[in-house]
Amino acid sequence: MQAIFADKIYKKIGNKEVLKGISLKVNKGEVHVIAGHNGAGKTTLFRILVGLIKHDSGKLSVLGYDPYKFRVEISKMLGYVPEDSSPYDRLTGYENLRLFALLYSNGNEDLAEKFIKKGAEISELNDADLSRKAGEYSNGMKKRLLIGRSLMHNPKLVLLDEPTNGLDVFSAYKIRKLIRSMASGGTTFLIATHNMSEAEILADKITFIAYGSIIYTGTIKSVIEEFNSINLEEAFIKAVGESIEV
Repeated sequence: MQAIFADKIYKKIGNKEVLKGISLKVNKGEVHVIAGHNGAGKTTLFRILVGLIKHDSGKLSVLGYDPYKFRVEISKMLGYVPEDSSPYDRLTGYENLRLFALLYSNGNEDLAEKFIKKGAEISELNDADLSRKAGEYSNGMKKRLLIGRSLMHNPKLVLLDEPTNGLDVFSAYKIRKLIRSMASGGTTFLIATHNMSEAEILADKITFIAYGSIIYTGTIKSVIEEFNSINLEEAFIKAVGESIEV
């Protein structure tokens, strides 16, 4: 079974058609990257996939469920880090992890402690870090805390929206290393980014999206060959560049 199956997904927000017949398949255990410019529709697609908003038409299955109808059921199997999310700054790192651990464990204290330990391990935050207010953290530490908070319960599918945007090279490297490590253990990732270098490092498969439409889906090798390019960035520019206003 595919982790995500989307067929001809349309979504209009106000008078603007944001998604225009999106079809996407994400296989279990792969790192699938959606690459596109700002405003391409990546974030709206993610919000639909996790059940925050409903698509207007088309067929959609996430881990075998309609994500909007069964949002509670799939929430325990999903990890999701939106681009604009942030930890609770007034809480310590530990308190941030504990809050979500109790939600994931339905209040089971023993299970919650296991989740907290896993979240701290994923975040690479030590006891001293976890005792500090999250508002005192660097951007890289905050992002790692968010990812640890969202992955502590061993989700089957993880959606990351621009996971390294705005981070320094060392923090970005740590997060990419974490993604590849978890993917090697069988976790499925869907990652939205406009960073072609990052996509080339992470992706088993990549989908180009522009103005709400999918332009191409394939492996890194196939897309570079398809557009007769030397790297992914050049392939992206050739595939969608002419349609983007700069």
